[in-house]
Amino acid sequence: MAKCFSCLLSWFMFFLLVLLQVQTGSGSNATSMGVIKLRVGVPKTDGFPEFVNVVWDSHEKKYNVSGFCMDVFNAVVNLLPFKVSLDVEPYAIESSESAGTYDSLVQQIPTKYDVVVGDVTIVANRSKYVDFTLPYTESGVTMLVSVQHGRHQTMWIFVRPFSWDLWLSIILISTFIGVVILIMERNVNALPDQEGSPNRRTLSAVTILWFPISQAILPERQVVAKNCSRFVLMVWLLLAFVLMQSYTANLTSILTLDQLRPSFLNVNDLIKGGYYVGYQTGSFVYDLLVQQLKFNPSKLRAYSNISDYHHALKIGSQGGGVAAIFDEVPCLKVYLRKFGSDYIMTGPTYRTDGFGFAFPLNSNLTAHFSRAILNVTESDLMNKIEQKYFGTNDIGGQDESTQMSSSTPSLTIHSFAGLFVITSIATLLTLLVSETVIWQRPILMAKAYSQKILFPGTPPSTETRVHPSHHSQEGIEAV
Repeated sequence: MAKCFSCLLSWFMFFLLVLLQVQTGSGSNATSMGVIKLRVGVPKTDGFPEFVNVVWDSHEKKYNVSGFCMDVFNAVVNLLPFKVSLDVEPYAIESSESAGTYDSLVQQIPTKYDVVVGDVTIVANRSKYVDFTLPYTESGVTMLVSVQHGRHQTMWIFVRPFSWDLWLSIILISTFIGVVILIMERNVNALPDQEGSPNRRTLSAVTILWFPISQAILPERQVVAKNCSRFVLMVWLLLAFVLMQSYTANLTSILTLDQLRPSFLNVNDLIKGGYYVGYQTGSFVYDLLVQQLKFNPSKLRAYSNISDYHHALKIGSQGGGVAAIFDEVPCLKVYLRKFGSDYIMTGPTYRTDGFGFAFPLNSNLTAHFSRAILNVTESDLMNKIEQKYFGTNDIGGQDESTQMSSSTPSLTIHSFAGLFVITSIATLLTLLVSETVIWQRPILMAKAYSQKILFPGTPPSTETRVHPSHHSQEGIEAV
């Protein structure tokens, strides 16, 4: 009896172990030794064949699927630690209704498909019924509008090359140099018969500001008599030369370059004006426009391909088209590479998580594919795939090259701060050298006074007297 019970217990334990092993194997099909067969759903649309292109092969009686998304998926499959057999089935994206959209495509998991591959964006409402892998592209939604060619010119355009702080600095330093020259030349004006002496009216207080400017525009010889004044004037002319050249170059840029400005700057302009806007057929962008951006659904128009985008933007909202197209940044970049000269991405970018592969909820394959995606995106293989379809290795995110400057910036005081500092220091030092007599006279007077105190009985042998010298300066002479 004991042997029988022991035998039954052994058989029961063996059966339990086999059952646990079978359940474990069925719960993790990614770790089984056989080939895993996956039903792959891909969107069939005429929108952007660079991402997914589905073509019927009449000879082999099957669909051939190519494009950026499919190449990335195949590269990921090749890096999996198990073998996978793919059965690709297209899903037609027909309209913006409940059937035939990207949302309805991912809802076919797991009844019709085991995985969905394509330009399917990871968004919150889709994650309720599928699991997404890590994204293999960055993305976001923004708007595409036409650009306005032309030059926004006014009667005050001549002041635009310099900012207001730079204009103020020029006036201040011009006044400062005029005052310095007036101080250094004051004694020269007292001797009108001195050779090389300028006219007194030239350096009058009324023309302090005009004098440096006039010399910068029409320099005259022998306008100042002292060497120190000539040096200050030379420094000022150097500063004026740099300023005039910079002003001319910036003004030329403002007057001649074609200024490209977006026809609309933000969403509010479109909503307030009642303009029509477009989006890609079957895309989640429709919900974003209605629910988040508060567009009137009657002002939205769906388009299925890039040619429809171009035609709608070309004829405009009043001509039966649209004023702007809202789509994901990678799609708009593809459009700009074909029609980029007349259009521009503008406004804020509404972030999304990018493109990803969709699997059933709680699928063990999601983690394996995510790890393989990391290996692909971090390798040079991803760059080769992007170069193949887009000619660049940056299809995600909005780079600065797509944003055109609407105007030439004005030059500021920071651009010439160093030159202004050098000019000011050189002018001050020259003024000190030129006016040494001002601080030498108190020194000589203090020396004479100290001699009287220290040697009261000694009669002074000399007398200190200050009078104008022959060189048109205050001289100090002992007689």
